[in-house]
Amino acid sequence: MSDSLQPDNQKFDIDILVKDLVMTDSIDEKQKITSDIFKIAKTKGIYLSSINDLYRAYGEGKCSGFTVPAINLRSLTYYLAKSIFRVAKKNNTGPFIFELAKSEMGYSHQTPVEYVGVILAAAIKEEYSGPVFIQGDHFQAKLENFVADRDKEIQSLKSIIDDSVAAGFLNIDIDTSTLVNLDKESVIEQQRDNFEVCAILTKYIRDIQPDGINISIGGEIGEVGKKNSTAEELRVFMDGYNEALGSGTEGISKISIQTGTSHGGVVLPDGTIAKVKVDFPTHKELSVFARKNYNLGGTVQHGASTLPDSAFHNLPENECLEVHLATNFQNMIYDSAIFPSELRDKMYKWIWDNMSDEKKDDQTDDQFIYKSRKKPLGIFKKEIMSLPEEVKEGIAKEIEEKFDFLFKQLKVNDTKDIVSKFIKPNNFEFNFKPSKSKLDGEGDD
Repeated sequence: MSDSLQPDNQKFDIDILVKDLVMTDSIDEKQKITSDIFKIAKTKGIYLSSINDLYRAYGEGKCSGFTVPAINLRSLTYYLAKSIFRVAKKNNTGPFIFELAKSEMGYSHQTPVEYVGVILAAAIKEEYSGPVFIQGDHFQAKLENFVADRDKEIQSLKSIIDDSVAAGFLNIDIDTSTLVNLDKESVIEQQRDNFEVCAILTKYIRDIQPDGINISIGGEIGEVGKKNSTAEELRVFMDGYNEALGSGTEGISKISIQTGTSHGGVVLPDGTIAKVKVDFPTHKELSVFARKNYNLGGTVQHGASTLPDSAFHNLPENECLEVHLATNFQNMIYDSAIFPSELRDKMYKWIWDNMSDEKKDDQTDDQFIYKSRKKPLGIFKKEIMSLPEEVKEGIAKEIEEKFDFLFKQLKVNDTKDIVSKFIKPNNFEFNFKPSKSKLDGEGDD
């Protein structure tokens, strides 16, 4: 570690390191900066971790009553992460996850190594200590690619898993639900490609995971936005998955289901979000079923950040294990009164100049912009990072109130002792070597 990274100058230098990390286009430079941040974090009692042991304990009835928030940060990542750590410290929160979907890595221009470095830097800045859970969300098979070349698509998923695990993503959500074929007559044939490929990727993750760490792996039985999941689908998936996995290999610890939501919400013609009726009792039914029959921690809810505030308490009350939250935080950035209107207009103009051919005939302009405005976040990442500090911190402060509300609704306040009981420090070492992984797909929250 260089003299400039010693603790005496650390408070100032962390901000500089983050700016350098975000602004550089060199993957080698990103690796060097994140390595320095990782070393500093380690001296502060901050360590990257898998949440697997906590979820296993949840499945065994050793803890209960809370839903773990998994939060996707697409922009202003350092500033929003600092807000999350502040909320966690204030509420004595144990389990909360930072995640990034395969597709988000592409359009937000955040590689796994950059994301890990920024999150750890935020923990250092806020003087947080303990485990930091970072998750690969929706590592999703693309159906058209799979149909064209099954082996090539599986290999592309292995490549992004390689990059993510090496960077410190010790939690991975496999999403092969895109391969479910509802045109097949039997449920087992509908789910076959889903559970077989999920088993292949599970084995791969177990082969490459760091010594002494069992990565938390999730599966998915119903693509978000499609029909609601059933106990029969869960049983068929798990039975087929376990048979394909074979004995001696630890499987998934949770299962994502569909209960009526969609990624980003359902957009009305005026650009607002429609109220969605979520089938919360399905979580309780399938969580209990999954724990009793397969020793899973429980179910996962995707596409939930745009739900009304009055809905979130239903998740822990119905034994949902984990909830994914993303789009609404992006919305709050764009819609903040202190986000520069000139920059927002410039980003919207980029959408019209570069994506207008993607506008569907039945979409209004407002619907098109809402659905598309995640796409320029990476293109304009450096301009957003270059905004005045008071703007970035001000937006983060606005969103911090939302984080605080959600953590309380999800009952993760006063849970740090529970996490300490089941999650112990590990010997993970940052040793990132990039591959040529392909980042595409539509799965995010």
